[in-house]
Amino acid sequence: MAGYQDDIVMEITPQVLLKAYACGLFPMAESADDPGLFWLEPERRGILPLDGFHLPRRLRRTIRNDVFEIRVSTDFSAIIEGCAAPLPGRQKTWINSEIRRLYGELFEMGYCHTVEAWQDGTLVGGLYGVSLNGAFFGESMFTTATDASKVCLAHLVARMISGGYSLLDTQFVTEHLSRFGTVEINQAAYNDLLSAALLREADFFAFPTNATGADVLTVLDNWSDGQRR
Repeated sequence: MAGYQDDIVMEITPQVLLKAYACGLFPMAESADDPGLFWLEPERRGILPLDGFHLPRRLRRTIRNDVFEIRVSTDFSAIIEGCAAPLPGRQKTWINSEIRRLYGELFEMGYCHTVEAWQDGTLVGGLYGVSLNGAFFGESMFTTATDASKVCLAHLVARMISGGYSLLDTQFVTEHLSRFGTVEINQAAYNDLLSAALLREADFFAFPTNATGADVLTVLDNWSDGQRR
């Protein structure tokens, strides 16, 4: 894969990780049992344009009905545990102990955030990623209930729009993400978007943490209408 570099043998600090993101790199591990990490800088990068976010009609109804209680950055440990757990179609994970440590520290520092879907007091889906100025780098998501992670993604996009972000980096394009408008761009185009995003001031908590589904749809619809004018 393009961008593969040698395994890292020295301990990475959260500060080094943030600098890597600012340069267009992100870390991964070969497996959960492998203690090492390697850097990736793909020649083709997945992004979800905020002005091209597609919301399926059925999912819109689920969001409006507030099927899930959405919480923001309340339980990082549970989210990363869910992202690392085996699921149908995903028996292995790349989330190792070093990933857990690094992103846990970024969470404590206020750079890593989660969007969580809860139902009857149980976490049933969510996502986490890194926020740096006007860029949000999505890392992983999971779901154990129909549409839980999709609703979290919609809440994330509304939060980014409200907070003044300009770049939602998905790293790669998957079938799941492509349904929402994720596209693949080359490295040069990505670096231009990243540079512009890093110059912006953004606030992940500008959107209320207790926002309802109706609040989310209002933001998404108003943004979409504004882009069409």
